[in-house]
Amino acid sequence: MGLRALGLELVNCGTEPYRLDGYPVLRLFDGDGNPVPVRVVEGAKEITSGFDDPPRPLTLRPGERAGAAVLWRNLVTDPTVVATNGERLEVAPAVGRPAQAVGLDGPIDLGNTGRIGVSAWKKRAADPTSTPSRPLPDAPAPNRPAPGSPVPLP
Repeated sequence: MGLRALGLELVNCGTEPYRLDGYPVLRLFDGDGNPVPVRVVEGAKEITSGFDDPPRPLTLRPGERAGAAVLWRNLVTDPTVVATNGERLEVAPAVGRPAQAVGLDGPIDLGNTGRIGVSAWKKRAADPTSTPSRPLPDAPAPNRPAPGSPVPLP
């Protein structure tokens, strides 16, 4: 069916409470660093069922985590439209807040749908076995954590 998903984790690495209410803000780029035109759908209504719980205000104390899911389908429905691949994803916790590059295990292969879905932030239970990662010094994108690592707050 071509359904793809990517988990996002936001960790409050600061010393003050961090407030969230809404959806992560996504920006997608191709391999040359050019923005990929994509329509971001809040929830998954146009992509699949589920992940449509509305956002609720939440406050993360230092060390607490929130998570969200990014969903898309690799579908080619129109052979006259070129399929799109995103090679870099930047995520901001909310509109107007700084974005960070998220490590990807592979491309975001949208086919020619031109859309990507994102769930609302939800508080996550603490994972006692993991610690927040810091950006890698030799990463090609600024502030880019390793694939699968939590995205630390500045």
